Amino acid sequence: MDNERIHELFDSLGAVTIKRMFGGKGIYHQGHILALEVDGEILLKADAQSAAQFADAGASQWVYEGKSKPVAMPYWSIPDAALDDPDEMAKWVRLAWDAALRAKK
Repeated sequence: MDNERIHELFDSLGAVTIKRMFGGKGIYHQGHILALEVDGEILLKADAQSAAQFADAGASQWVYEGKSKPVAMPYWSIPDAALDDPDEMAKWVRLAWDAALRAKK
């Protein structure tokens, strides 16, 4: 996904910084990572407080194959309903931002 599209998706939050990492991109706001771009897909940060909302909306958690077992990461796909609805996307971006802030505490 190109950087312009990423900026559009996170517009409701304000300015984001995009940094290359691990063959993908890290998406930051005010120095906190709140999303990743992996293989062209945006993955939003979630935690114990917000993951159930992502799951209930049909999002999937990012899991990669570790050395001996699958490893679940705290990043989730964007629910389909949010991809074409800026107001709905703003809700999910806010949840990711809140999870990023909680992770720093």
